[in-house]
Amino acid sequence: MSIDLEPSWLHILKDEFEKDYMIKLRQFLKQEKNAGYKIYPKGSDIFNAFKYTPFDKVKVVILGQDPYHGPGQAHGLSFSVQRGVRIPPSLQNIYKELATDIPGFKIPNHGDLTEWAQQGVLLLNATLTVREAEANVHQNSGWGIFTDKVIQEISDKKEGVVFILWGSFAKSKAKFIDTNKHTILAGVHPSPLSAHNGFFGSKPFSKTNAILQKEGEEPIDWQIH
Repeated sequence: MSIDLEPSWLHILKDEFEKDYMIKLRQFLKQEKNAGYKIYPKGSDIFNAFKYTPFDKVKVVILGQDPYHGPGQAHGLSFSVQRGVRIPPSLQNIYKELATDIPGFKIPNHGDLTEWAQQGVLLLNATLTVREAEANVHQNSGWGIFTDKVIQEISDKKEGVVFILWGSFAKSKAKFIDTNKHTILAGVHPSPLSAHNGFFGSKPFSKTNAILQKEGEEPIDWQIH
């Protein structure tokens, strides 16, 4: 695991990397590799969410659970996949909702959400690594402590951030967010198993932009090119 954190994040999180849980987490990931397991995303991509969205620029947080576990998919941004990889079903549903929520939105032919990250949308997974073909297997490895700290730091040190929490797992993180300073948009997960139970028609993207504009912030251009 190469720790290549963008400077504004490193300033806030540097102490975390000396803590026992993080030392154990690094050992755990080494053991996984030594045991022959394939880990996603590759080491240099693990902290991409932080690289593309500096702390100072965070306006929106979209929280995912753990990375995609198929070859070539995960690259360190929640719900996003690398170009050239088939768009996963949850992201297909996110695009469908965007097409009805944002006037003129055209569904892209790829699933790389880097453009959102570069505008201040922190695409954060609660767990930052996964074993190939085994979802959530790294969930109790220590990543949760780290990403809970990330959410807490955003809540404590920033104002007016929109937290988009889809599904019960993401909603469980609401306890770290000060709703006197920030807005939570909680809703149904875009997974095909649940999207028809309230994700479609929930308009999270236009709601986010309305909140940002009220805060005097630039809205997000949700169109992926």
